[in-house]
Amino acid sequence: MASLIPPPGALGAGPVSGARTGRHAGWWFPPTALGRVAALRLLAYAFVPVDLLVTTTWVGHHGDVPGVLYRPVMVARLLHLPTPTRTGVDLLKLALLVATVTGLVGVLTRATTLVRTAGVAVFALYGWWMLVAMSYGKVDHDRVAFLVLLGVLPTVGAATLGEQRRSLQAGWAIRMTQVAVVATYFLAAWGKLRFGGWNWATGATLTRAVLRRGTDLAQWSLDHPGVLRTFQWLLLLLELAAPLLLVVRRERTRAVIVGALIAFHVITYLAISIIFLPHVVALTAFLSLERVGRREAPS
Repeated sequence: MASLIPPPGALGAGPVSGARTGRHAGWWFPPTALGRVAALRLLAYAFVPVDLLVTTTWVGHHGDVPGVLYRPVMVARLLHLPTPTRTGVDLLKLALLVATVTGLVGVLTRATTLVRTAGVAVFALYGWWMLVAMSYGKVDHDRVAFLVLLGVLPTVGAATLGEQRRSLQAGWAIRMTQVAVVATYFLAAWGKLRFGGWNWATGATLTRAVLRRGTDLAQWSLDHPGVLRTFQWLLLLLELAAPLLLVVRRERTRAVIVGALIAFHVITYLAISIIFLPHVVALTAFLSLERVGRREAPS
């Protein structure tokens, strides 16, 4: 673990190309433009209100559910979080909305202390919101990488949109998010094989999904089970191959792969109304978002 920790001063935001701080530092701490962190802050903090008010409004309804149905997941038990109530859930939602708006203001006004303080609050409050969401028998895996993203963003200092200045600190935050994204795909495949075996790919998994929640665009596939089984195999192999995304060096190749993954999620939504929006936000950590509003580093 010591090789993953750079020496004092190595996490600054100056020109650090060619800096080496340990055997593994070149991979765990790649010099990365601060503009990418700023863009991810903007995306992440803008998404949270959408998630609360539009895409997963059902979480707020847990305040009306009888407390006897509350089965806190392990983290909630360790933190001794209270049983959700209508007042408690509403206050949590309000606090989270205030924190995200504050974070957005900090990003847009380049207020470093404000955006980092708000970032810590967003991570803690959104994490609590997710514990409320997942303590009633259903645990989604599409939130893991997004929670990691929220957790690492406050560790980076000043960052403005389009800023080309690079830092190892930004590189570590981006790399941790990328690892979480890849782990989500790979462990999803492992879960399929662990609990369903190869029958997940050879059986009627997607046929059942289309029957339960398929859209008009997917109904035709029920007459072609071979197509659905082929798609099941492709999905499983895609998830198992996800770690390869971490070793792709060419920026254009990375962008094409990420574009294909985003297209996959969109197609899945159009077919069976399932989309992992927070995961897609975290997935953009692989893109050169620092090009948005590009600003050259001072000479």
